[in-house]
Amino acid sequence: MNIRLQRQVNLLIKRYPILESVEQNIIDAYLVMQESYENGGKLLIAGNGGSAADSEHIVGELMKGFKLPRKTNDKYANKLIETEPELGKVLAENLQMALPAIALDGHMALSTAYMNDCEPLLCFAQQVNGFGKEGDVFLGISTSGNSKNILYAATVAKAKGMKIVGLTGQNDSKLSAIADVTVKAPNMETYMIQELHLPIYHCWCLMLEDYFFGE
Repeated sequence: MNIRLQRQVNLLIKRYPILESVEQNIIDAYLVMQESYENGGKLLIAGNGGSAADSEHIVGELMKGFKLPRKTNDKYANKLIETEPELGKVLAENLQMALPAIALDGHMALSTAYMNDCEPLLCFAQQVNGFGKEGDVFLGISTSGNSKNILYAATVAKAKGMKIVGLTGQNDSKLSAIADVTVKAPNMETYMIQELHLPIYHCWCLMLEDYFFGE
């Protein structure tokens, strides 16, 4: 990992020294996401309750500018203008380049239809089944690491050849057993685990943005 990206990790550990014990796991999880994006993949994210809100938060940081402006490149800007000069100019000036990410909690019609017609605990698994492809990454957020709907989704992801990143609390869990990389926030209290999850995924988003859109 280059010096610029390591600087983001160092800043994270400086601000949250308790995370030093999981520093390498944070880096390893980031590298899984970086490789997927380099190869045209996307990130699928799922969690329950506060972790569902975290899923949406991550998507918001990846699908638009976080700290950097992420302006469209000249080739794409020119394409937009050629397609429709007036509208294209506005688009070229305002669109930001995105890292594709989908939070699986946000599709209410699909989720409720599937839960009503089929099996409620498979609502995330069904979306991984539909959206996911080999080379994508599934990020499962669960403070216990044992949320059944997350585990079903992770099982589908593994079967499809996706990589799995777990974001959990400090205990070993069923999710950590199936995931390629798990970052275990060093706490056992749910709200304290969630308080550590935010700076971890902010660090990932900062590093991804810097790698793909930094100078």
